[in-house]
Amino acid sequence: MVFDRTTGKATLGYKVHTRFRSASVVKILIALDYLESRKPGTAIPAGDRDLLQRMLRSSDDDAATAFWKRGGQRAVIDRMVRRVGLTDTGPPPAYKPGFWGYTALSAADVVRTYRYLLERADPKVRDLVLGHLRNATRCAADDFNQYFGIPSALPRPWAVKQGWSGYGSTPAVRCAGTRASSVSETVTQPMDASGLAATETTTGVAAQATATGAPVNLSRPVLHTTGLIGKGDRLIVAVLTLQPAGAAFKDSAARLTALTKAVYRSGRPR
Repeated sequence: MVFDRTTGKATLGYKVHTRFRSASVVKILIALDYLESRKPGTAIPAGDRDLLQRMLRSSDDDAATAFWKRGGQRAVIDRMVRRVGLTDTGPPPAYKPGFWGYTALSAADVVRTYRYLLERADPKVRDLVLGHLRNATRCAADDFNQYFGIPSALPRPWAVKQGWSGYGSTPAVRCAGTRASSVSETVTQPMDASGLAATETTTGVAAQATATGAPVNLSRPVLHTTGLIGKGDRLIVAVLTLQPAGAAFKDSAARLTALTKAVYRSGRPR
């Protein structure tokens, strides 16, 4: 989906209400829930500011897990669905309460979330979240190269939040460039960018239903690119994809980048 904030209309849309597992795209909602649940005017502790930076810039999974647990897990999603007015988003399945990356969302709800950030969120919250997304690192905390999709396909200025799941806990080829080191708060098992324990298999777990709404495929890899494009953040772009079973990350990234270029060409204002 491509949404033009100048006209207030979508310029391109395809299956905008299809639900995908979110992978790390949900970290925007996790950050918003943490920031907007705080008492107005209270300073964010230095440790939490560091966690927010790592989670949003370098997609650090341990940081997301720390906020997810503090926020009551699925309660994070329940609160944000009500606050933002999301229609397709739902918490992870009841049997996977700690798996924030199994949150279900759609392209339409991703666009609503960015619009909420830009148009309704407190300016301090907006500037903090978007400041990190504008400075997303090439290398994620888990050594995956997260400059696929928007960062590779489109020129700056942009602000992005990427998502990937189903490619294991470490990439076949490690990313070379700036990355964040591990945070001090850790989880009991290494996680991939879906919030899925790296030792767990999803084979045969296709199309599990979340708490509400249509089933969500939890088996095949997913790769998502989302963000704001252009001067004044004019365009909101959300490209969510379910990749072939067994797909390599490098191949999926190339496909998504090519798709993002085509989406932008079709959806950009004339």
